[in-house]
Amino acid sequence: CNLQPKDAAKMPESAWKLLFYTLSWSYGTYLLFFTDYPFFHDPPSVFYGWKRGMEVPTDIAIAYLLQCSFYGHSIYATAYMDTWRKDSVVMLLHHVVTLTLIASSYAFRCPEQGLGCQGSCQEQEAVLGKLGWVSPLLGASKPTLLLCPGRFWFRLYWFPLKVLYATCYSSLQSVPNIPFYFFFNALLLILTLMNIYWFLYIVLFVAKVLMGQMQEVNDVREYDVEDTGRA
Repeated sequence: CNLQPKDAAKMPESAWKLLFYTLSWSYGTYLLFFTDYPFFHDPPSVFYGWKRGMEVPTDIAIAYLLQCSFYGHSIYATAYMDTWRKDSVVMLLHHVVTLTLIASSYAFRCPEQGLGCQGSCQEQEAVLGKLGWVSPLLGASKPTLLLCPGRFWFRLYWFPLKVLYATCYSSLQSVPNIPFYFFFNALLLILTLMNIYWFLYIVLFVAKVLMGQMQEVNDVREYDVEDTGRA
């Protein structure tokens, strides 16, 4: 592929995440569209019949195990293994918040199905995201432009519409005294702010391409990209 040394160093990280996100997204798609769970088309249904200590279905428990394992590893990988970027601190915070959210929702049964729906919405966009960062290494540039509409649709439209509406409003309608209401919704709102933060990076990338400030497709989160542009 005639990769530059710096691109070759990033390839294992991007390829691994692309593989995991693809498998995770596929499993999430199976749960949402090829089983009897109505969570995607009817998000408030995640709270129907909720009760303390309710049993977690095995297939959803598997999704929890996969997500917790990945984000637990990602905290270590971001801090000690991955290329350090401008958003690495935010990325670390994202992994900690997400791991706390997933593990706590499983432990307190509050409610695991709704958070599974959240994870699926994020993973679908993540596949587009990783395709965007891997494709330039393989000599393709246009797939990267999918980042902007992809991130907006999955994280800034579906995430509030499907997840925040259900957790902030519908949960109180179905279970007025649902425990940990503010705790879980605070974590979800923090994730929403991070989604906006990363969307602005994509907008910045598109703006630089349209204004001719970038001669090749690069990750605008990289420090060396900024230095090259100034030179």
